[in-house]
Amino acid sequence: MDNNDYYTFSEYMKKNENLLTASMEDYLEMIYRLSFNSGFTRINELSDALNVHPPSATRMVQRLGKQNLLKYERYGVIILKEEGKVLGEVLLKRHNIIENFLQILGIPETILLIETEKIEHTISEETTKCIIDFIAFIKNNPDVTDAYNDFRKKINEQD
Repeated sequence: MDNNDYYTFSEYMKKNENLLTASMEDYLEMIYRLSFNSGFTRINELSDALNVHPPSATRMVQRLGKQNLLKYERYGVIILKEEGKVLGEVLLKRHNIIENFLQILGIPETILLIETEKIEHTISEETTKCIIDFIAFIKNNPDVTDAYNDFRKKINEQD
């Protein structure tokens, strides 16, 4: 990389082809989680799960509806359309992959969700695939995990 390849974080994100914002992804992922068993969810369930006010959840659900990802009628249920289901599943899988990766690194449970949420909206599909390969490698080579954990213990003892 030469000096002309560097940009601010905002500029890198503008180059991202994703049509959904990070917030939209969070809502879609949570709708997918909440509606997985029953096939639907409600605004109050969604707003409670995301710790937002119901009017905020309603506005976002309406935006996602305009993107043709779900069906929602005022005071009714939220039902994901096929594209919304597929995308919701992809978002949840990405979340779980990153969370698993951070667990392997030894990120404390107290900050695991926070760190996962920060990373998941900024990572490319290519990088996610590399992380999947790394997780598989680690699972197939427990000696590497043991060596890593021993290394971390040693350097933390020195601090």
